[in-house]
Amino acid sequence: MPNALLSVHKINKCFGPTVALRDVDFTLLPGEVHGLVGENGSGKSTLTSIIAGIRKADSGEMFKNGAPYDPASVVEAQKNAVAMIVQEMGTAPEITVAENIFLGKENAFREKGLVSKKKLNKAARDALNKIGVTNINPGMPTFLLNLEERKLIELAKAMVDEPDVLIVDETTTALSHDGRELLFKVIEEMRKKNKGVIFISHDLEELMNVCTIITVLRDGDIIGTLTKDQFEEETIKTMMVGRELTGHYYRADYDCNVGEKIVLKAKNMTGAHLVEDVNFELHEGEILGFGGLSGGGIHELGRLLFGIDKVIFGSVELADGTVITDANTAVKNGLGYVSKNRDEEAIMLQASIRNNAVLPSLTKLVRRGMIAPKKEKDLAKEIIDELRVKCQSMEQKVCFLSGGNKQKVVFGKWIGNEANILILDCPTRGVDVGVKQAMYQLMYDLRCRGCSIILISEELPELIGMSDRLIILKNGKISGEFMRSPELSEQDVIHAMI
Repeated sequence: MPNALLSVHKINKCFGPTVALRDVDFTLLPGEVHGLVGENGSGKSTLTSIIAGIRKADSGEMFKNGAPYDPASVVEAQKNAVAMIVQEMGTAPEITVAENIFLGKENAFREKGLVSKKKLNKAARDALNKIGVTNINPGMPTFLLNLEERKLIELAKAMVDEPDVLIVDETTTALSHDGRELLFKVIEEMRKKNKGVIFISHDLEELMNVCTIITVLRDGDIIGTLTKDQFEEETIKTMMVGRELTGHYYRADYDCNVGEKIVLKAKNMTGAHLVEDVNFELHEGEILGFGGLSGGGIHELGRLLFGIDKVIFGSVELADGTVITDANTAVKNGLGYVSKNRDEEAIMLQASIRNNAVLPSLTKLVRRGMIAPKKEKDLAKEIIDELRVKCQSMEQKVCFLSGGNKQKVVFGKWIGNEANILILDCPTRGVDVGVKQAMYQLMYDLRCRGCSIILISEELPELIGMSDRLIILKNGKISGEFMRSPELSEQDVIHAMI
């Protein structure tokens, strides 16, 4: 196609025996926002990482504006006006914001052999202003920033060279409403300038709103491409999974009869510079949801409950009177925690699935002062089988798993440790619709077994669909509480949030 910004022809890629891409053809036209959707492990990130110069294809060819295109590196792709915001963390934490934005381009700011910090910081400020970010200091170390701010730095970095192809891989899951609006504005500006965007997201509603065309992948194959007038959520879901999703997505019941036993109490809990005077009780076999606007304190609340951050006033107490003062105490007393920031806080990317899955259970696997290898392998296999983790073997490094399978490992390690209280912070972030459905079923099954769950989420349908009771935080304080009901609407909850 001569007028294509980018075209990919017969691309193949394997990782050992696993076929990641099989004879993939893909075209990006000027003025197009082209969505890529598929289950975790379908090949979306593999395809875009080849386009962005991160990986090499095993075979096939690519063309950019009609000319052969085969970048040997990310830098070479950037020279060809192709930029990507990666799904994982794409900033170096120990250097400044400005140094991250211009990483590899420092020579442009040299004066008498030294990099001019003043010029570098000014250019970084201009780059941030260009995408509408005014609250980040270019001279500060990046590790002081939160996940959303670091993602916006990546966006500024990607836009510095004014690319004509921008790849956005699962970026919106790390952004608040305001952050998403900044990104969508950049995407719309590129579309109006006849440039192209490849947009990856598991949020089907978001995809249909943002994209002009959507291509579906499944198990490394292109299943089909839909134009705007063909967008339909059920059609996309069926193309993704190869079948109609049967059964209920969220819970079907409205039975809020939970156990009388109180398993956890927050008493006047204050901490994390935001949460203030929070009081609630969690019952046995209850799914207690926490929602609110980003920055309202819901994520900080989860960290306080698990003892990662210190409670400076008040307390978190268990049924037997144990006070949770740190994460070690929490684990010893049957608590588990799934962090929103999975790859940095919830798993060891360079360790095996086995090592990750059994980590909280190591003390239970000790025999005669040493970890029993058979017990360890049996537990890892049990977790992999129960959660259907798609992998080559239990010895495979977690970093090579898809996002959904990584999340299954995170869930699995707490299930393997028989945690009876689970604190889940955005547990379905960055996973596909099929895995989401499986996780919701798992949460419900755990509830029926008497496990108590604190579900922290930024997705109102998820909270309303799964919670027995829903508490809303606003500016770190409780601003509303709702019982499960078929009449409960998003508008009711939003009123308490704003």
